[in-house]
Amino acid sequence: MHISTFAWKTGKLVQLHGIFAEGPRCRYGLLPMKERNPLAEITWLGYDCFRIKSRDVTVITDPYDKSLGLGTLNQKAEIVTVSHEYPGSNKLSGIKGDPFVITGPGEYEVGGVFVTGIGSFTDKAGEDKERTRNNVFAMLMHDVVVCHLGALGHTLNAQQLEIAGDVDVLLVPVGGQLSTSKAAEVISQVGPRIVVPMHFSGGKATTEPDALDKFMKELGLKEWKTQEKLVVRATESEEPMQVVVLEVRS
Repeated sequence: MHISTFAWKTGKLVQLHGIFAEGPRCRYGLLPMKERNPLAEITWLGYDCFRIKSRDVTVITDPYDKSLGLGTLNQKAEIVTVSHEYPGSNKLSGIKGDPFVITGPGEYEVGGVFVTGIGSFTDKAGEDKERTRNNVFAMLMHDVVVCHLGALGHTLNAQQLEIAGDVDVLLVPVGGQLSTSKAAEVISQVGPRIVVPMHFSGGKATTEPDALDKFMKELGLKEWKTQEKLVVRATESEEPMQVVVLEVRS
């Protein structure tokens, strides 16, 4: 399905006409450099929820409900992304301020952060059913692109990969609908600089205990360390892909 009408409004919700669509490719162009070392600071809040900060804007992804056993979110954000309409991913009451909430495909810009929503599905077959709709979000903060896969349940097609573009950090669900082998395939498709696993730890909603072990084994890693947060700087150098396991913080 295509979008019949598309409007890009700075700081306001983009109205998409059409039930569900892949979303057009975002033409970012050149952004003003506000600092000498543009960066994104990424903190994992548990399950599929991250706090992603640039110098001026904070993004919260998939805010969870306290029923997951992770407590109540108490975060301030300018942007909130919701990948799918499940209680574990769409609880906005824990977010302070007046955030711009993105729940579907399209192009958005708030405070110099560009977000592209890419239509996808949570089921393995990728069928177009209301309950299986998922949004992959590619977020451009200065020159750093962070891509959150949400509850993706399948590999990406050529159009979805084109929309996502060049990804620096890929946030990958582990232990959910996406099998470890499919997760590895998606990583290979996207080709990010850094991979961060998510979803496998969510309080009462924690997935299979060995989900992370299976995922790391699939990537050929036997040992790893965890860290509190990830700070990513823009770079043009070619480096081997890294897998970073974050600790759940609040």
